[in-house]
Amino acid sequence: MYRRSFLKSIGIAGTCLTVGAVPAELFAKPEFFRLTILHTNDVHSRIEPFPMDGSRNQGLGGAAKRASLISRIRKEEAHVLLFDSGDIFQGTPYFNLYGGELEFRLMSEMKYDAATIGNHDFDAGIDGLLKQLPHARFPFLIANYDFSDTVLHDQTLPYKIFSPGELKIGVTGVGIELDGLVPASLYKETKYLDPIEKANAAAAHLKLNEGCDYVICLSHLGYRYRYDKVSDIVLARESRNIDLILGGHTHTFLDEPDIQKNRDGQPVVINQVGWGGMKLGRVEVFFEKNRKKHCTSCTGHWVR
Repeated sequence: MYRRSFLKSIGIAGTCLTVGAVPAELFAKPEFFRLTILHTNDVHSRIEPFPMDGSRNQGLGGAAKRASLISRIRKEEAHVLLFDSGDIFQGTPYFNLYGGELEFRLMSEMKYDAATIGNHDFDAGIDGLLKQLPHARFPFLIANYDFSDTVLHDQTLPYKIFSPGELKIGVTGVGIELDGLVPASLYKETKYLDPIEKANAAAAHLKLNEGCDYVICLSHLGYRYRYDKVSDIVLARESRNIDLILGGHTHTFLDEPDIQKNRDGQPVVINQVGWGGMKLGRVEVFFEKNRKKHCTSCTGHWVR
């Protein structure tokens, strides 16, 4: 099975399929290829499960449970990628005590493949973020923050290519505007660039120049707003060459993925899994050799 034999992603079969809704005969075909994408967002230093205090979130989340779930899925599936869409920091005393070291160490143990940067990841300042980066054995992907005049110069990447099996999967990341949301003293000379422009430029390079079969954007823009502000929905509609947006910032629990049409009329899948590490997002992408389609299945696992 050769990568060039897989057609570029040009459509979604149906809307949101559950795994069980995928035709069983596909699994018997030798040319069938399945990619599992796991993702989190806005975990906010939730190292332990929510306390058993009678609240609706009691017992949910926790790094140990998430690690166990990820390990189980990796044993079941041949090709798995794991991403985070930002706001790893802030929310429990663990961050106050350790400044983010524990969060990055645990994510490294879980073998995250990449993450993007959220606004709360600047809560210990840009110098505090730099201090913790050696504990992260995964890259941070951010295309629209210009760190040239800061201590984070050359510490992040605009995109990265992963090669599960015979595929080439391109991944980029974009973040929310920091001005007015984060004190300038924390992000210092970081320059915010247009996320739509930068995401499209990265996606075009990945798909057209690098020949990626599928392009993912890790977004900390927020799912949607009632007022005129860039969001995942706006990004999807104004995009080209992006197949999947894994979102964050608005703490949105999507019961099913949102599917928008991009500037070329092609579908873009958007998914987000709330906050606090209570849910592990799961996206299955099914590629068929010599077929002009792929289909996407989005589900989620509550971390109990």
